[in-house]
Amino acid sequence: MLVITLYAYAFLSEFVLLYPVYALLFADTGLSVAQTSTLFVIWSVTGMVLEIPSGAWADTVSRRLLLCLGPLLIGLGFAMWTLFPAYWVFAAGFVLWGAGEALVSGSYEALAYEELARSGQEGRYAGVMGRATSLGLAGSATAIALASPALAVGGYPLVGAASVLACVLCAATALTLPEHRTRGEAPGYLAVLREGLALARGDRRVLRAVLLVAFVTAVWGALEEYVPYLAVETGVARAAVPVVILLVWVGATVGGLLAGPAERLPARAYGPLLVLAALAMAGGALSGSPAGFVAVALAFGAFQLAQVLADVRLQARISGPARATVTSVAGLGTNVVTVGVFAAYGAASSYVPHGVTFALLTLPYVLVALLTRSADQ
Repeated sequence: MLVITLYAYAFLSEFVLLYPVYALLFADTGLSVAQTSTLFVIWSVTGMVLEIPSGAWADTVSRRLLLCLGPLLIGLGFAMWTLFPAYWVFAAGFVLWGAGEALVSGSYEALAYEELARSGQEGRYAGVMGRATSLGLAGSATAIALASPALAVGGYPLVGAASVLACVLCAATALTLPEHRTRGEAPGYLAVLREGLALARGDRRVLRAVLLVAFVTAVWGALEEYVPYLAVETGVARAAVPVVILLVWVGATVGGLLAGPAERLPARAYGPLLVLAALAMAGGALSGSPAGFVAVALAFGAFQLAQVLADVRLQARISGPARATVTSVAGLGTNVVTVGVFAAYGAASSYVPHGVTFALLTLPYVLVALLTRSADQ
């Protein structure tokens, strides 16, 4: 029951028809690119500010409760966008979206790991989370496929209603998750917060795992946003760009599905996995040919696999009642590094082609691989 519910939650959380068209909603409402950019900043800052406090809350009260509240907040924001489209309503919606994501971040992983561990099945965590990640990607792909016909039939009201419904179903699914923690098992909020921060900062093994999750997740996650630009630069027709994006998603999906078997690989294989992925990404991006996206897709699959394995390493090193708090520290690190990658990409793209920028931004993976190898020895 636990695993099936986790899979359903992962799919529904990404099955939001507004995702691929909300930029159009903003444009049709009259927002400029600059105004839209400020909305993204509001979204990012909200998530970063609330990431760790929400993780400590999850450790203090109920992770299942937060997994229910998160989608409800996001769905409320989508309903506001649909009913009252205006800049300040969009801003409020992004605050709700950032808050909802912060509630889910850390809570999902902590509940999954501890419920599996309770029945002696923590060894399944990598496979379960890998498949959950892949189902999330499948939910996004399905939403993209349905968004255009839904928009054509019912406009933004239909797309918005479908998105709110998906959020409500996701929240309802969370309520069916098993959770065997009681409120009395955890210390108070401030005590949990202090313990989580102390563990993430003071235990070197945990700190290294936190940093690994942040860097491995952030770089390729940020680069994914620029795939359309790379595709156009290599000669892909604009009408065919979605096909390239789909190819990349297929690669990432396969990588997630391989997480279970890959967990049995020796620790020393992790560094070479990152190096090979970086080489494939750089080679495909620098090829100047649409065929190079096969290598890019393979790289995204390897990075997705590495991301899941990094999370497995982190969860295995966390002890005590502050699991969601420590996981949220890794989430905050991911957000910070992601913003740095966005800034670096924007600065570099003014001087060099997209392919070169992709290649340059994969170099940190080589350094991470070397540091990981040293830490494991």
